[in-house]
Amino acid sequence: MAKAGRGGNKGIYFLPSLFTTAGLFFGFYAIIQATLGNFERAAVGLLVAMIMDGLDGRVARWTNTASDFGKEYDSLVDVIAFGLAPALVMYFWSLQSIGKAGWLIAFLFTAAAALRLARFNTLTIKDSRYFYGIPCPSAAAFVVFWVWNFHASGIDGRAAPMAWSSAVATVLLAVLMVSNLRFRSFKDFDLINRIPFAILIAFAVIFVLVFFDPPRALFLLALAYVISGPAGWLLRWQRGTSESPAFLPDGGEEEPARRGKWPGKKRRGKGGMAAKIAKKARAGGGKSPRKKA
Repeated sequence: MAKAGRGGNKGIYFLPSLFTTAGLFFGFYAIIQATLGNFERAAVGLLVAMIMDGLDGRVARWTNTASDFGKEYDSLVDVIAFGLAPALVMYFWSLQSIGKAGWLIAFLFTAAAALRLARFNTLTIKDSRYFYGIPCPSAAAFVVFWVWNFHASGIDGRAAPMAWSSAVATVLLAVLMVSNLRFRSFKDFDLINRIPFAILIAFAVIFVLVFFDPPRALFLLALAYVISGPAGWLLRWQRGTSESPAFLPDGGEEEPARRGKWPGKKRRGKGGMAAKIAKKARAGGGKSPRKKA
C-alpha cells in the first residue's frame, strides 16, 4: 500500500518562498556589507529585504498559496533579516566602540526580535488593525535608517555621544518590540477600492521626499512610526480610555468583554429570568405562574 503524503503533498509553494528567500539574501547581504564598512549598501540591502517581506505574505494570499511552511520559514528569515542583521549593522557602525556593552545591546535587540516573532505566532491578536509591540521590520527600519542618516551626514558613530545615543535607541527599540503598545498595521487599508484624493497626494509627496533625500526621508518616516505607538498610548491615557487586552485567551476564544463577562458584571439571560420567575412563584404560595386559557 502506498504511503499517503507522497507526491505533491510534500512540496512547497514556489512564488511566496521565492520572495522570502530574497529577503533572507538581502538581510545576509546587509551583514556582509556592514562588516566591510559599507553602511549605505547595508541600509539599501535591508530596505529591499523589507520590501520582500511585505510582498511574500501578500503574494501568498493573492495566489491562495499560504501554508504553515511559509509561515514558519518567514519567521525564521525575519529573525535573521530584521533581528540579527540590523543589530550587527548598528554594532559595526557604532556599538563596538563601547566595548562589552555594545555587543550585549546588539544581542538584546536580536533576542527581542525573536521573542516578538514567537509571541506573534503563538497568540491570537484580537484586532488585526493593530500590531501589539512594534513589528520587527519597523524596528529594523529605524535602526538601519538611523545608521544611514547619520553616516550620510558625516557623523562618526564611534564618537562617545553618538555611540551612547545609538545604544539607548537600540535598547528602546528592543523594549518596544516586546511591549503591548499598539501600532497601526494598515491591514485595513484597501488597495482595490476608492481612496480619498488627499491620501494619493500624501503618497506623492512621500515619494518625492524619499527620492530627493533617501536617508533623511526614510529615517523621518521610521521615526514617525516609532513615535506613533507611545503617542497613541499617551493620548488614550489623557482621555481616560482604558487599554483593552492585546491578545485573545489561549485557543482563540473571544475576550470576556465581547461576551458580557467582565468580572463584577452579571450577564442577563434565560437563567436569570427563570430564577426571577421561580422566586416570584415561591413568594406567591409555591405555585409557578401559568398562562390563562
